[in-house]
Amino acid sequence: MLHSHASHPAPVSLRSPAKVNLMLSVCGRRADGFHDLVSVVTALDFGDQLTVSSSSDGHQLSCGNGEVPISEDNLILRAARVFDRAMGRPTAFNFELDKQIPMGAGLGGGSSNAAIALKAMNQLSGEPFTEDSLRDMAAEIGSDCPFFVEGRPAVMRGRGERLETLTEAVRQRLSGLPVLVFKPEFSVATAWAYGQLASAAPRYYESSEEAEARLQAFLGGGPLPELLFNSFEAAICQKFLGLRCLLDSLRKKSAHCLMSGSGSACFVIGTCQAERFEQEREIIYDAFGKDVFCIETFVSA
Repeated sequence: MLHSHASHPAPVSLRSPAKVNLMLSVCGRRADGFHDLVSVVTALDFGDQLTVSSSSDGHQLSCGNGEVPISEDNLILRAARVFDRAMGRPTAFNFELDKQIPMGAGLGGGSSNAAIALKAMNQLSGEPFTEDSLRDMAAEIGSDCPFFVEGRPAVMRGRGERLETLTEAVRQRLSGLPVLVFKPEFSVATAWAYGQLASAAPRYYESSEEAEARLQAFLGGGPLPELLFNSFEAAICQKFLGLRCLLDSLRKKSAHCLMSGSGSACFVIGTCQAERFEQEREIIYDAFGKDVFCIETFVSA
């Protein structure tokens, strides 16, 4: 007599990309405590790798990087709980995270992991949910999460949950542009960064009219360097003067650079695909030493 065994689907391994904000205008605090923002965000070719497989014993998370918390607070496990609620029953998955994106950097690593976990669980479950449903689930986890469900360059509004994918023409302008990402030794907590803006209000806020004007100029064919803006940069550099000096040095060399998100990571972006960053690397190494996190990648559009 033959015994049938329930077969598990093959594990799913997906790239979990980092992102940078080419523009991040924080326009003020809302009644719900969140902030209104206008941002242009794009995924990078650089990121983590998340492998997800069916489990017979609840949700398990492992990561070779000991600095990554694997407790229930990890956004991957939060995503699993949101997914279970949407399914209306408990599921069981193993998550194996290869963490490359530095934490506390403003590169969206945790948000990306959560969104990619939702996509992988959906695949392994026979795709019961549409991308729109996955974005709704992602919005429950964090403001940056919905972007990573599709991961195409987009304009982000509201608290980050309102996404407008950029046109094909604009994406083609960005696609493949080289990006040099670097992060100093210190990290910045997002909640602290927003607190800095709120406590100095309205000093670091930008009106939505100013933000939309800059955005529309770029979307209409204006040069990329004129889009680059981040409300957090002045506030963060007020505390971390070394970072301000480094960004000033890079800009004196005509580098187009910006802090990403609420920091502390920054990036230099080229305006053509052939651009290389030897001079900029040396400036960064002179400021922070050769051990500083510094990686060359490109815009994934």
